[in-house]
Amino acid sequence: MATHIEDYIEGAHGPLEDVQGAADRYLNRELSWLDFNARVLSLADRPDVPLLERAKFLAIFSTNLDEFFQVRVAGLKDQEAAGLGGNVSLEGTSPAQQLAAIRSRVEDLLAHQDRIFLHEVVPALAEAGIRLSNWEELDEEDTAWLISEFEQRIYPVLTPLAVDPSHPFPYISNLSLSLAVMVRDPDTGQRRFARVKVPDLLPRFVVLPDGERFVPLEQVIAARLSSLFPGMEIESHHPFRVTRNADLTLEEEEADDLLAAVEVELRRRRFGRAVRLELPGGVDAEIVTLLQRELDLEDEDLYVTDAPLDLSGLWNVWSLPRPDLKDKPWKSVPPLHASNDEEPLDVFARIRAGDVLVHHPYDSFTDSVAAFIRQAATDPAVLTIKQTLYRTSSDSPIIAALIRAAEAGKQVAALVELKARFDEQANVAWARALEQVGVHVVYGMVGLKTHTKTALVVRQEPQGIRRYCHIGTGNYNEQTARIYEDIGLLTCDPEIGADLTRLFNYLTGYGRQERFRKLVVAPGRLRPTLASLIRREADAGADGRIVLKMNSLVDSDMIDALYDASASGVDIDLVIRGICCLRPGVPGLSDRIRVRSIVGRYLEHSRVFYFANGDGPGRPAYYIGSADLMPRNLDRRVEAVVPVKDAALQQRLQEVLDVNLADDVLAWRLLPDGSWRKVPTVVGVNTHEVLQDRARQRNRRQEADVVRARGAE
Repeated sequence: MATHIEDYIEGAHGPLEDVQGAADRYLNRELSWLDFNARVLSLADRPDVPLLERAKFLAIFSTNLDEFFQVRVAGLKDQEAAGLGGNVSLEGTSPAQQLAAIRSRVEDLLAHQDRIFLHEVVPALAEAGIRLSNWEELDEEDTAWLISEFEQRIYPVLTPLAVDPSHPFPYISNLSLSLAVMVRDPDTGQRRFARVKVPDLLPRFVVLPDGERFVPLEQVIAARLSSLFPGMEIESHHPFRVTRNADLTLEEEEADDLLAAVEVELRRRRFGRAVRLELPGGVDAEIVTLLQRELDLEDEDLYVTDAPLDLSGLWNVWSLPRPDLKDKPWKSVPPLHASNDEEPLDVFARIRAGDVLVHHPYDSFTDSVAAFIRQAATDPAVLTIKQTLYRTSSDSPIIAALIRAAEAGKQVAALVELKARFDEQANVAWARALEQVGVHVVYGMVGLKTHTKTALVVRQEPQGIRRYCHIGTGNYNEQTARIYEDIGLLTCDPEIGADLTRLFNYLTGYGRQERFRKLVVAPGRLRPTLASLIRREADAGADGRIVLKMNSLVDSDMIDALYDASASGVDIDLVIRGICCLRPGVPGLSDRIRVRSIVGRYLEHSRVFYFANGDGPGRPAYYIGSADLMPRNLDRRVEAVVPVKDAALQQRLQEVLDVNLADDVLAWRLLPDGSWRKVPTVVGVNTHEVLQDRARQRNRRQEADVVRARGAE
């Protein structure tokens, strides 16, 4: 096994000549996603990353893997169980073959996780005064304090569940951490298995009074099991964790009430089929056999690690007030400035002065997109607000503004996508809260997820009705806008306003999708429009140029179109954070295609499409929007992509693409054989640091403009 995670990633695939047929053209989607998570894990393996940020990336890696098993592995297992072995993937492998390859890859990744956590991060944290301790290492004073903590805060919420003829094997909920306990009656010699759930509502690690030492919660519970089973001998105890199928499946055509159907499905999700059992090393074979039998799991579903189970709990450690061990805080700059610093910002006046491009987290979401909706909610001239909501924060200022607008008598329509994976419960709650104040709530369309990020404000002005729009690449979520990189356009372009009106009428009403003037909408025109743009570059031959920045590239038709453009002499650069099923640099197939991935402090989430001849020979076209090039985005989701026409804003987008392509600190390069190689650092271009600096410069220029304008007055 490779010593370092970077060495593992670079050697994770065999040479190209080992693959044949469709695999010569495409890479496996699931393995490509695991490669992305390996790149996340590599950030925890880098000494130049601040120590608590390394712990954070271990937590992110763990959470990512949980979601992968709940959805992707669960889906493959469903296909296998249904006898769909002939349902092969893009590159021609069966569900069983993919599951075998996934297991091999995950085992290697978990070995690297264990090494990074136990031999790199834990010792380094100890040197910094933060100790992840085991119960056995504690002195009498520490154990006495933890016993008191157990009795006061932990013991009251524990429920031991024994298994015997009158107590069947208990239901183990998804992602819950448990203790498998074997107890013995000293009088009768009778042995019983019991399960003790480690409470989800308590922190994963118990913090000792000094605030800088942590003990895993399950170890504290294990040390006091005698109080849960009085008079019994505790023969053994082992932590374990179960992952279940958590993908929400709805028969929407049969659902009279989508909201009620989602609520029923959420309750059903708790009982999804088990797909993974996590255990530490050294668990009694008897316990393993019992758990596998009761959970209906095979040996290949068992994953053993040396590190504590569920390292997502390291978020608790990251939250320590140790700025010396974290990234330097970044305060997003306000992208909108009032013409006079003595007057409040008028967002509508600023948009009327010209289109505005906002780039989060460099530009403040609060002072741009949220300010746009806040002002719309309180402006007497605003008649209507319409907005899509896919994922939003728990204390969303956007939701609060929509509620205020409805209470003020404005017409407010919100399309809440109830089927946003892992946010269904929150979206159900928001939908009900909005309905209670009179917001017109729509729950999406039958058979489609509404993934577009759009907002429309209709305002009565002296010249007549004017429509203000926001079209973005990211969710209306103030929390994630601080760490997700996204781009949005604020405009009052009449054609875009008319298009958004048609789009919202299509989403909330009943009718066929109309033609749009500027918006490119999926399903419908997005796929053929992108195919046409790629063909136009292919027709330009050596004068063609394509740069696409996105999260994932999976769609075979789009990949084939890019291959054809490469064969025609087009230079193509793809900046893809996550899944990429295209093989770059293959002679005769993709000679002129280069693929890179930026993985670092911020989650690269924006979609930016550049075509050198998109608006005619020598006239480049830039697009931003919500869609990746995946079949689900192109065919099964409502997406909106908008052209950016303003020359200054096009320059901003080009700057973003250029910095991404110049990065040699955070960037990885995809090789023809499907492996990823870290781009060697020569110049030291860090995308996130460069764009932070550009944002500061832009803000200083805007502030200077305000000062000059005030002086002119």
